[in-house]
Amino acid sequence: MESPVVVEVAINGGTFPDRNPNVPLTPEHIQSDVFGLLDAGASMIHTHTYDINLQGQAAADAYLEAWRPILEERPDTVWYPTLSVDQSVGAKGESVEGRFAHYPIIAAEVPMPIGIVDPGSVNLGYPDEDGLPTGFSYVNTFDDIKYAFNLCDEHRFGPSLAIYEPTFLQTVLTYHRAGRLPQGSMVKFYFGDEWGMFAKGSGVSFGLPPNASSLEAYLDMLDGVDLPWSVSVWGGDLLKWPVARMALERGGHLHIGIEDHFDPERTPTNLELFEETKALCDEVGRPIATGDQTRKILDLPGT
Repeated sequence: MESPVVVEVAINGGTFPDRNPNVPLTPEHIQSDVFGLLDAGASMIHTHTYDINLQGQAAADAYLEAWRPILEERPDTVWYPTLSVDQSVGAKGESVEGRFAHYPIIAAEVPMPIGIVDPGSVNLGYPDEDGLPTGFSYVNTFDDIKYAFNLCDEHRFGPSLAIYEPTFLQTVLTYHRAGRLPQGSMVKFYFGDEWGMFAKGSGVSFGLPPNASSLEAYLDMLDGVDLPWSVSVWGGDLLKWPVARMALERGGHLHIGIEDHFDPERTPTNLELFEETKALCDEVGRPIATGDQTRKILDLPGT
């Protein structure tokens, strides 16, 4: 129970000021938020730019504008950007190469220890005027997934493995059995609360609900596989659900932040969410991991 817990903060994502006015989108606001979180003890930061449609050099420039000053002062920060998505041609984007084109550019300029692999496909949506599901299919083919894993291997990124639903984990386990998971892999269980991924209305979500039996199902699948794992709740508040404490008690880690969080009655800052999470970690008796401890827990390349 005394083992350090990695607390990852997803600071912005697809959240905009109409959903939470505290979301950091400008470089200056991102820098202020990140420095505050690092000073408070956050273990890892996940970030988007103001425009997820940017690809290649344009996306890299947007990330570097925000992150170069942070990494000049805190070069050991454990952080990673998201993938590019050209929404004009659908959620899959123009090509898997285009979605990742900014990664090598950023990594050539500043330290970047983590990459993303979304190992599956899922319908993501919100209720239409009749209360029925609408939205889009987030598609990652097996070839796309192989490309992402190979990119992480080539550039020595520790893969952040987002598990939207159980089939995603099945794919991860297949790579694990084949000995093909890159060093630094971390499994992240995404649970869907009532407001779903986009918080445009309640009642349309994805994946498994954030309850104890759902986490038990994932841990049963992961039995005998020594990979670090975390829990998050999308379209809700992680700390209101038993999976948060249960994860801490079972040796897991926590993924929080304005990207995931939604509560129609409050709009907290990332720092407020972190401090609330820290209080739970203190209550359970697990200290929050430092940056160096996080690198060792994840076994990131170069650690």
